[in-house]
Amino acid sequence: MTLYFVQAFIYLIAAVIAVPIAKRLGLGSVMGYLIAGVVIGPIIGLVGEEATTIQHFAEFGVVMMLFLVGLELEPKMLWSMRMRLLGLGGLQVGVTAIAVMSIAMFFSQPWSIALAIGMIFALSSTAIVLQTFNEKRLTKTEGGQNAFSVLLFQDIAVIPMLAFIPLLALPELVEQAQAGASELAAHHDELSLVANLPGWAYAVVIVASIAALVVGGHYLSRPLFKFVASSGLREIFTATALMLVIGIAALMSLVGLSPALGAFLAGVVLANSEFRHELESNIDPFKGLLLGLFFITVGASINFSILFEHFFLIMGLTLGVMLLKALILFILGLVFRIKGSNRWLFTLSLAQAGEFGFVLLSFTVQNHVIPPATAQILLLVVALSMFLTPGLFILYDRVLLPRYQNKSNQQEADTIEEQGTVIIAGIGRFGQIVNRLLVANGVHTVVLDLQAAQVDLMRQINTKAYFGDASRPDLLHTAGIEEAAMLVIAIDNRETSVELTKYVKHTYPRVKVLARAFDRGHGYLLRQAGADIIELETYHSALELGAHAMRTLNHHPFLVEQQKNAYKEVERQQSDILYQAWEDDAQGERFDNNYRKLFINLEQQIHQAISRDRSDGHEAGERGWTPPPKGYADDLQQEDTSQR
Repeated sequence: MTLYFVQAFIYLIAAVIAVPIAKRLGLGSVMGYLIAGVVIGPIIGLVGEEATTIQHFAEFGVVMMLFLVGLELEPKMLWSMRMRLLGLGGLQVGVTAIAVMSIAMFFSQPWSIALAIGMIFALSSTAIVLQTFNEKRLTKTEGGQNAFSVLLFQDIAVIPMLAFIPLLALPELVEQAQAGASELAAHHDELSLVANLPGWAYAVVIVASIAALVVGGHYLSRPLFKFVASSGLREIFTATALMLVIGIAALMSLVGLSPALGAFLAGVVLANSEFRHELESNIDPFKGLLLGLFFITVGASINFSILFEHFFLIMGLTLGVMLLKALILFILGLVFRIKGSNRWLFTLSLAQAGEFGFVLLSFTVQNHVIPPATAQILLLVVALSMFLTPGLFILYDRVLLPRYQNKSNQQEADTIEEQGTVIIAGIGRFGQIVNRLLVANGVHTVVLDLQAAQVDLMRQINTKAYFGDASRPDLLHTAGIEEAAMLVIAIDNRETSVELTKYVKHTYPRVKVLARAFDRGHGYLLRQAGADIIELETYHSALELGAHAMRTLNHHPFLVEQQKNAYKEVERQQSDILYQAWEDDAQGERFDNNYRKLFINLEQQIHQAISRDRSDGHEAGERGWTPPPKGYADDLQQEDTSQR
């Protein structure tokens, strides 16, 4: 028992140390787990042969992952993504698998082994790619969305791959396994419902099992979850979720199918259940821990003696696989018209092998498809390709993306054929609203934006806009800055907006500058640069949402409006004092002690102003509001007391 505690502590402390460091370095959590396994295994030697045994247990994390993937696959979402999912994803997996298979057969590998290798290398790392996209805010880009579609198809494709791989078993490998483990095979036969059945009966059992899974999941899950939820015990719901996944995995194993296949089907069946989010929240921690443990065991089982013995072969295979996948992805990007830097993002982000490659490799060895010696080499290829993935993102960020941005900046600006009363710099989510309001009231505007795609989008909805950099003096001159009444700055670049404000107020002091600020600090910089009116982009919307929240909580609308106005008035009164403190303390760079003290004092003043009883005093701006009925506050207090 003591040995188990010590081993568990070693695995956990390795993860606790390595994963946060890896994430901070931008390598991702999967790389952190792999590095942790390498350190405690081949390098230090704290874990040994038991890693393989633990790996079989940890593979249940993959079953849980596919259950959660199934839960996310709502029919509506799949239908909306059908073109990219089936077209782009299907072609990527199919073409890559066939290409790798062909190359493997050229080097004298049997077709079954070659096909298994092709399926393994057709997959990419969902964990690394999606996490990197989130960290770098690339998820919403065209390249990111197309990469997500391919990754989703790959995750789904793992299911038929797991079902198909046992059919590729090599007779000689099966004979070797049977000769060395006849007793274990007999034990497995005892735990099988289909061991001695004829082929037709085996097919009937499989169909009946899947049908029972689908029908039972659809009709029986809801009453079960309602019954469990009525107990009010969260731990029982967690136990039910685990029971469901483990039971399905056991059923699939008893009939000779992949547990992952059953878990995936169950997830799809429950995707529209009202208990879906509760299931996700209960299963996800176990999935994360078991997957992390699985990746640690993979790292711990890497044989460095094989790496050094076949160094050039393994490095050549790694680079060859990544180049081949990148070439196929780049061509598919051209076919599906993924443009510019997004095509490179799509290509480089998916060029590696993935974590499911480890799963399939382990599965092929267990099912006697790939010899263990070959699997060890392929495992190193998968791991090294994942290790190299952060370098591909660095290549994209620092080499490729700047070139495309420079090309965009160097693109010839549109010829501006008019001059407006108001010039608007930026037609994004903020500038659009300003422009619509002005145009609706007959104000002639000239809109400039540096994003060509945004300008094209505006033209599609009959909003006139010009492609061009509003910070260029010549374009401002052509747009009529000398005669314009004002300039509205709604661009997304903080530094550029401040510099543009400085230039316009210095060169055309008569022109009013109205600027959008991202936050309070940016607002101070714009004020320092000379902007006449500054609006924080989230201030009014957040204030209105807070007011809606108070009204929803049964605060009287009159009191809500009073308190909202009190908040705004205190902010207005203190704005000059805060700005002066910021300018004196920080010189426009950071917030120091005096500013922090004043800001804390501002919060106290807001609290005092809102707490003040003004039910008997109305201001002129409040005359349109119906006052609360007499005793309203007392009624609210009594109601709150009764509810408690």
